[in-house]
Amino acid sequence: MILAIVVFVAALAVIASEKVDRTKVALVGAVLMLLTQTIDQEQAIEAIDFNTIGLLAGMMLMVKITEGTGVYTWLAIRAGQLSGGRSAATVWSLAITTALLSAFLDNLTTVLLIVPLTFLLADAFDIDPIPIVIIEVIASNIGGTATLIGDPPNILIAGATGLTFGDFITNLAPIVIVTFVVVTGLLYLWFRSRLQIAPEAAARVQRLDPGKAIEDLTELKRTVPILIGTILLFFVHKQLHLEPATVALAGATLMLLVTRQKIEDALAGIEWATLFFFIGLFIMVGALEEVGAIAKVADGVASVTGGDRTSELFAITWVSAIGSGIVDNIPFTTAMIPVVEDLGGHKDDAYWWALSLGACFGGNATLVAAAANVAAAGMSERAGHRITFMTFLKVGIPATLISMLLATAYVAVRYV
Repeated sequence: MILAIVVFVAALAVIASEKVDRTKVALVGAVLMLLTQTIDQEQAIEAIDFNTIGLLAGMMLMVKITEGTGVYTWLAIRAGQLSGGRSAATVWSLAITTALLSAFLDNLTTVLLIVPLTFLLADAFDIDPIPIVIIEVIASNIGGTATLIGDPPNILIAGATGLTFGDFITNLAPIVIVTFVVVTGLLYLWFRSRLQIAPEAAARVQRLDPGKAIEDLTELKRTVPILIGTILLFFVHKQLHLEPATVALAGATLMLLVTRQKIEDALAGIEWATLFFFIGLFIMVGALEEVGAIAKVADGVASVTGGDRTSELFAITWVSAIGSGIVDNIPFTTAMIPVVEDLGGHKDDAYWWALSLGACFGGNATLVAAAANVAAAGMSERAGHRITFMTFLKVGIPATLISMLLATAYVAVRYV
């Protein structure tokens, strides 16, 4: 048990330091667990949640194929034009677009698509892009909380519990909408002085032709309807007795059949490093379960809360937020799932909604708390606009605190 805990904690610490690629760290940790026979190979394979892996792979494939049509570029330009050159409307249109795409694609993919386009719009409007990028990142983490596929912690929770796409929307969308409106409104007020758009700049954006963003109309007609159909199918997958991974992989397979892209190019769009990162984490957490370390943690939380359901729900919410803020919310959620299961998740879904809200909202606390944050910072630096750790922290901590206060009130009203 001591060896498993040391390996896992050391892996989390190295991941948080960002000095070594997190996929390498996860795989090294998994191999150490296997070589020391903390977990055997058969148990390690059983510990891997292939429903999660399949869901991620399928969605990555579909986004990669549809990205080439230019539909996402068209969407961003239209958002800018609909704002009419007004700074408030610009921020809100981009934030809403980001939140919606994050909910129905995933927040990392959305950030990768929206942030480069934001720099183009900011350049056209002649305003500082950094405040908008930070607002978009925070909106993506909040928006992604609403659905099963929007944020990796939710994908992990769904894989471990069997909760449906509809369950996530029904239980999380209400507080996500309220939190998004409140946090985005406050962030706009905070950055308003840096987001004033000159009339001549607004006129330039209005002259852009969004139709030119569509690079392949035929490909769009072939593939985008499949993406929309797949998203709709998520709403009824439980009634059809289909797992989310089956839906995503079926959509991806159909898209591969109709697209004109080479299969090699399409498969190159899968983020293999992310998938292997998950595999390494699953094995490390599986080892912790095998040696009984997870049960010890659950007993510790239960002893602190006295087994009181209300205290446990609040503890899970805040511990998840703090832990996800310090360490990437993906490994932290992976570690927390068996703890929540032992505490009460096996019989009470409210525990899972508490975990989801804490882990997803906590992803806004620091620059390293979520993959979307890191990706946005990297793209910004390549574009010549550096977002430092402290720059993000000054915005992320207040945004997370406000989000968590709202989430706590929601949990108290709806589940206590």
